[in-house]
Amino acid sequence: MANTVFNLQPVILENDLIKIIPLTENDFERLYEVASDPLIWKQHPEKDRYKKEVFQSFFNGAVSSESSFLIFEKRTNKLIGSTRYYDYDPLKSKIAIGFTFLARKYWGGQYNRAMKMLLLDYAFQNIESVRFHIGATNIRSQKAILKIGARKISEMYLDLNGIKLLHFEYEIKKQDWKNSRTLLSKMAYGEKADKEKQ
Repeated sequence: MANTVFNLQPVILENDLIKIIPLTENDFERLYEVASDPLIWKQHPEKDRYKKEVFQSFFNGAVSSESSFLIFEKRTNKLIGSTRYYDYDPLKSKIAIGFTFLARKYWGGQYNRAMKMLLLDYAFQNIESVRFHIGATNIRSQKAILKIGARKISEMYLDLNGIKLLHFEYEIKKQDWKNSRTLLSKMAYGEKADKEKQ
């Protein structure tokens, strides 16, 4: 049976592509350098998050959550984005992963999949279900989450600065993660290996 309490901000999670460390209140400027690209937020419900004052609110929420992370490309130690655990419910043994963004150079799947693998592996040591909430207009993220084995389970309206916006809820269960993880590992690392052989 999974544990009902666990550390939402481990000191470090890492694999061959990336490493993830806890976000702190001192990280605003360097993370904003990544987040200030307007195209990152083009399909996001909060499309003006590239503005410093808007991102400040997002960042404050990340700090106060005590479950947010910085994402680094491991080879270069370059900061490339951020992600977060949230909505932890120990009684129902579930948690959500989200508030994720990556610099556009690292779009395309490989780094996102490697990051999701780390967070899912760690979460499933402790809980039974991981959820993802994605804006109805964010087609790119919807396609990405389906590729790692999640399934859509509901639709809901979430509050974003006082505005109710439609989101889709996706889920991966611990019992299904083993098979999904095998596929995800091939997608995250197999593509890299194939390219290096060419």
